[in-house]
Amino acid sequence: MMPSLNRHPGADRLFSRKRTHSGADRSVNMLKLKPHFDLQRDVASDLSRKEASVCRVEEYSGAVDTCILNIENDGGILYSWKGATGTTRIGKYDSKTKQNKLLYTFDKQVCVSSCSLNTEETLLAVSLAQNTRGEERFKPMSKCLTLLIEIHPINNTKVLKAVDCRVKVQFLNSETDRRSVLESHLLLLTEDGYVDLYHVLLTKQEGYRVVMANPERLSKTTERIVEDFCWAQWDGHTQRVYYVTHSLTHTQACTTLLDKFLMRCVQFYPNHNCDTVLELPLELPANFLRTVKFVNLGFDHYPMERPEQEPVRMKVFTNRIGSMCVCYSQPLQDKQELIYTVVLVHKDCSKTFRVSLGSDQSAQKATQLHPLFIPIGYHILVYLQGYFLHCINTRQQEMLCHSLFLSGLDMDLGLQCQSANITVLHAEEESSGSLLDLASGRIYTAELSPAFLLRILRSETPSRCPSSKADPQRLAALHCLLVYMGNDPSLELKIIEWLCGNMNAFESFDQIQEFILASLYRISYEKSLCLDKVLPYSSVLDKKEIPACLLEVPGVLCTNELHIESVFKGKARSLQGFWSELQWNTERTKYLDAVPNPRYRTSHIQADWEKLKSERTPSSHRNNLEENTKKVLSMVDTWCLDKKLVPLFQEEDHQQRALIGLTVDKLREHLNRHLPRIGKKKIDTLVVNYVAKLLELIRHMLESVWLKYKLGPCVLCSKQRGSPAEWSVLHFMFRILEATRGLCLPLPPGYHTLLAVFAVRCLPHHTFLQYIDHGFLQLTETFVSRLMTDLDNSDANERLKFSILKRFPEPMKQRIYHMWDHPVSSASISRDYTRTLLEKHNNKGCAFASRDKPGFRPEFLPLTYLAKILSDIEEQALNPFEEQENVDARFVEETALKQTLILLGFEKK
Repeated sequence: MMPSLNRHPGADRLFSRKRTHSGADRSVNMLKLKPHFDLQRDVASDLSRKEASVCRVEEYSGAVDTCILNIENDGGILYSWKGATGTTRIGKYDSKTKQNKLLYTFDKQVCVSSCSLNTEETLLAVSLAQNTRGEERFKPMSKCLTLLIEIHPINNTKVLKAVDCRVKVQFLNSETDRRSVLESHLLLLTEDGYVDLYHVLLTKQEGYRVVMANPERLSKTTERIVEDFCWAQWDGHTQRVYYVTHSLTHTQACTTLLDKFLMRCVQFYPNHNCDTVLELPLELPANFLRTVKFVNLGFDHYPMERPEQEPVRMKVFTNRIGSMCVCYSQPLQDKQELIYTVVLVHKDCSKTFRVSLGSDQSAQKATQLHPLFIPIGYHILVYLQGYFLHCINTRQQEMLCHSLFLSGLDMDLGLQCQSANITVLHAEEESSGSLLDLASGRIYTAELSPAFLLRILRSETPSRCPSSKADPQRLAALHCLLVYMGNDPSLELKIIEWLCGNMNAFESFDQIQEFILASLYRISYEKSLCLDKVLPYSSVLDKKEIPACLLEVPGVLCTNELHIESVFKGKARSLQGFWSELQWNTERTKYLDAVPNPRYRTSHIQADWEKLKSERTPSSHRNNLEENTKKVLSMVDTWCLDKKLVPLFQEEDHQQRALIGLTVDKLREHLNRHLPRIGKKKIDTLVVNYVAKLLELIRHMLESVWLKYKLGPCVLCSKQRGSPAEWSVLHFMFRILEATRGLCLPLPPGYHTLLAVFAVRCLPHHTFLQYIDHGFLQLTETFVSRLMTDLDNSDANERLKFSILKRFPEPMKQRIYHMWDHPVSSASISRDYTRTLLEKHNNKGCAFASRDKPGFRPEFLPLTYLAKILSDIEEQALNPFEEQENVDARFVEETALKQTLILLGFEKK
């Protein structure tokens, strides 16, 4: 843990502006709703002008009662209205050209309950609810009449069905490049629980008339697609029908609250063949639906019977990257809690949530409500108006803290109507949702609001309320901002400003670690869903003990079910695209759930890093790591051509270069082991970009605070004391250092030099030295050389320089002496120079290496070296008395004394 810093006296003034958002504008809502279509503005006003021309009046005074019937795959909106003549008309609004077009006029007023138009706009299929009231009730007639009408030009009408149940009609997409054969394909889904596919052959007459070929043979070209269902959903963008039926294990005598059901998916191909590609077992309430429910099959404004409360609301959402979510809610029970389930097919699991609705009185109001399921990107919003909003993260679903749950005043979506009138449409862009307000006829594009999420980050908690209670919301909001919306540079800058404003880490997570990992995850999460299981996206998962506040949300209970037993059938096994991705994601998820430690943890390379730092000699492994580092730094150079504000990447930092290369090596090895399908080349590119983005993120954070506090080049000089702004930058840099060390992530070369410069300017000298001794500051040759030249030789500065040199490695210390104009450095340079000269003239191989011997005196090197040579010669000389057994010691002593007196000049020879 980093030691606490004593604040600079002026630092509080810099932070007096932070956290001013507790009283932020409460009008900011979770969703940004942009009007995309308005029935009154885009259709009714235009129809009024046309009706006025029919009636030959300046302004049509009658009301144009328009109803939206269906929204086709191309975005065209089909609608009906009662004209001035009292007849029912059907028109189309083209969302691209913003023009209205009349399609067909009935000869009387009818009740259109379903409608669809083929791609070529030559055939119109309608389902009419027959009027059985008044005088008409005595006439024998069916409750529903389904017609196929030729409208290019208006010609024949063919009756397809005349039954006593509702019928939904929907044309399949046609291939625009198939001009040789004219044909259309129409789905009929009935309330009796079966689906028919009509193959309608067309022919041209007189060069322009398109009519049905052999309309009397239509029944013979029909095939039954589904025999029995109780719920069906159409997905026009992907040309699929999802339907639910009882499983084979179902028995009528079942008395349990839940029963076994089976959801199947029928995929229609460009050649208009179809195949059942998926079966998914579901446990739903025994009274799942009292009547057959249709989803995304138009809007019925004339129900035959009084609509009853739906026991279950259900939707299926898919994403082209290979994800599928099945969402359904259950009716309220006696416990006054709402139960809803999200089945994550791509994750091979399901999550069931139980949300308490509070008191019995408030919960009674919700008995007639069902939550809305709104897909936005890879989030699914579960919204119960007046109660709660749950933004479920379908990619990072392991923990509740990565999904945002709001209740009370914060959960308003900003809808101007009751949620019962809202229908969720399939949006053209997967990053946004689409909502239809049936009451007003308005269609909105819905996006998550960055301003709302930023408000959650900046919100203060009352002093009596522990901040840990707000941490799960902050964590979920931070991930949503960084991963889902993080491509916006201005938004990223606001998040960095928020990081700077929070001086200390939160109780339950380190926000800088989360910022780094979530931002790195963003650059890769669109490549493959399986990277969710392999790449780190949150530091919370690395904790030995996860804080309790991140494991639970007050008022919400969650139960998980693994291995949901989805079965891929038929051509889904060999199809490319969505089904191939979904199947591979499911199978790979099962594999990753079974193997130990599938997710790469940055801290796992700590042992390899310590071993690498202890190596003193170059090796082939180090050379490989250096090649990895060169790739990363060259990538950073291409990104930072015009970004030289902060002096990083401008020096050799051998330790950080080695850690960069090691990170690339270990991450690449991990991905190749678990995700070989991606390919070695793509993995290599992904890993290099990943580590380069890490270094770029840190540079971007420093550049942001540099600009925020308006720092200039003068801060790189060590002469002056640091300002409050520099103190703030120093603290922020220490937090970055602590975050990266905790994750064992590399820093940009030059980071330690810059940190030491700020530290020596801001900290007292004794504190600065303590930070070096405890390893929080790392001395670099660039910093020490700059310090020697910037500071004068005052007593305090001399003591600091000597203290730093004492902590510096010997080889680097000799280079530093050349930059310091001081007698001590001059003496050191002289000793080193003399030693080098004498070693060069040592022709006899007598190395000067007796520093370890006792009594060694290095004060005067020439004399010491001469004494060493004489000593070595004396040891090598032959002892003339060695071979004699008897020696006259007295004679030897007198002879030696006589020779000494002669040498000293006291006696003559």
